[in-house]
Amino acid sequence: MLFLVPTPIGNLDDITLRALRVLREADVVACEDTRTSGFLLAHHGIATPRTSFHAHNEHRKVDELVGRMQAGETVALVSDAGTPGISDPGFLLVRAAVAGGVRVEALPGPTAFVPALVASGLPCDRFVYEGFLPQKKGRQTRLRALADEPRTTVLYESPHRLVKLLAELAEVCGAERPASVAREISKLHEEVRRGTLAELHAHYAAQTKVRGEIAVVVGGA
Repeated sequence: MLFLVPTPIGNLDDITLRALRVLREADVVACEDTRTSGFLLAHHGIATPRTSFHAHNEHRKVDELVGRMQAGETVALVSDAGTPGISDPGFLLVRAAVAGGVRVEALPGPTAFVPALVASGLPCDRFVYEGFLPQKKGRQTRLRALADEPRTTVLYESPHRLVKLLAELAEVCGAERPASVAREISKLHEEVRRGTLAELHAHYAAQTKVRGEIAVVVGGA
């Protein structure tokens, strides 16, 4: 059996009792980074064996893990933070497990874009999740599509590319489009800053260094 287990995006206590039970009872925990997951498991006193499963080895590890599950083992898949498969490894293993007749169960839990969206102050009854935009090929096409998108849009971005993204969004969507930037969700220095794209760009362009995991929420056209 395959369990998809969401893990905290900040505070290590943001995990469900059921997720902790699954992690304890699994035969192996497949981790995006065994060291990062090791801190979480140690924090909660869990000693389940770990194996790596990340973007650079998932193609060659899929068959091994599916074979173990077909033989009766239980695998708990985790990413470094949040829900596996959401801008993290997971899809390939889920697809292969389903094709191989393995039962797949996804536990509810942390995902960064949900708190970023609901705290933005922008409409969240209908929204689009874009994740990370491509860095080169296809980026401008995706950006231009956002200009006419009537629903609220949520994107992920790395801290060193945030200023560039805000400038691009202001250019294609208009400088006065309302937006918000959520950083370090559930961590000590959590921040949600709201304003127009121009205001947000000016604020972060003036910072010496931007830190933390980031979700950008953009109002609809």
